Amino acid sequence: MKTSSQPLFRSAAAVALSALVLAACSGGKEQQGGAPGAGAPLQAPAVTVMTVASGSVPMVTELPGRTTPYLIAELRPQVTGILTQRAFDEGSEVKAGQVLYRIDDAPYQAAHDSAKAALARAEANAQVARIKAERHAGLVKIDAVSKQANDDTQAALKQAQAEVAAAKAALDKARIDLDYTRLKSPISGRIGRSAVTPGALVTANQTQALATVQQLDPIYVDLTQSSADMLRMRAEIAAGRMQTGAKGEVPVKLILEDGSEYAVEGRLALSEVTVDEGTGSVTLRAKFSNADGVLLPGMYVRARLPQGTRSDAILVPHKALSRDPLGNALVMVVNAESKVEARPVKVAQSLGSDWVVTGGLAAGERIIVEGLQKARPGAPVQAQEAGAQPAAAPAATAS
Repeated sequence: MKTSSQPLFRSAAAVALSALVLAACSGGKEQQGGAPGAGAPLQAPAVTVMTVASGSVPMVTELPGRTTPYLIAELRPQVTGILTQRAFDEGSEVKAGQVLYRIDDAPYQAAHDSAKAALARAEANAQVARIKAERHAGLVKIDAVSKQANDDTQAALKQAQAEVAAAKAALDKARIDLDYTRLKSPISGRIGRSAVTPGALVTANQTQALATVQQLDPIYVDLTQSSADMLRMRAEIAAGRMQTGAKGEVPVKLILEDGSEYAVEGRLALSEVTVDEGTGSVTLRAKFSNADGVLLPGMYVRARLPQGTRSDAILVPHKALSRDPLGNALVMVVNAESKVEARPVKVAQSLGSDWVVTGGLAAGERIIVEGLQKARPGAPVQAQEAGAQPAAAPAATAS
């Protein structure tokens, strides 16, 4: 029994030893190959960078605003009566002094004729009083009439003259009322819709305007600016950094609602003398030529006021700049060690698709313009210059 069990034991030991060797060999292969990425170093993310450069950049202040008529006149009747005619086309151009409405003038013509007759009667009575006063003035010198009678005739003459003056005033009033039955445009411009039609009763100095005339050439643009910015702008004008015209006028360019630029350049006309207590802003007014009628009252526009040029400014694309929770501007810089650095910068303004950076960046530094979501401050990245051809992938080695 003992001799028969030894061969079986030796066979089992050989099988176990073979299994251990095979396990060790397979384990070595797994450690050499392993699962993909297991134990391998992480690859730095690829980002696109732009090398910034300093240069001369035009500085522009951009302000919101709305167009306002140069002149505006609301037509209201100054006499009461029935409207008999509307003598214009709605929306048309009218001239100063042009008759726009007619009111029934029959009662005012009668009042005018009556005042004219009253003046004639007063002038006739004054003539009689003058002759009588002159006669008594001569007779009193020879004691032909009493001084009392002479004084009475002189007083009667003055009273008659006063009645003539009153009659003339009444005639002038009647003439004015008669002229008011024809409503004329006080200014030249474009007239809007009519609030009444012929046959309507209108009253003197009524609240509702019959129509409105607006002069749109030239036209004003009212701009809103904070009082702090206004003080800074005045300081830059005084220092000569903001461009001005020959008469010290500031040129202004307009950007219309559709993003296009208005063809005609305007001039800053005035600034409000009072700061709005609620908003802390002031109103600036610019004047523009509007011969083609492109600008209409109430349009929202943006005005650009040139402030000269800055020679050491850096342009940074909008997409490359972000904000921290406090609203401070940041850009991601790739340093000499190919590591990301969050850099606070000072932004002066927006210019087209770029920000004008005046502090925090130096010429020659590289900023990330694409791949910001993969960049972390302090982490390494693979930087590729914007516009450069991507590097070729390494060829796979044959197994």
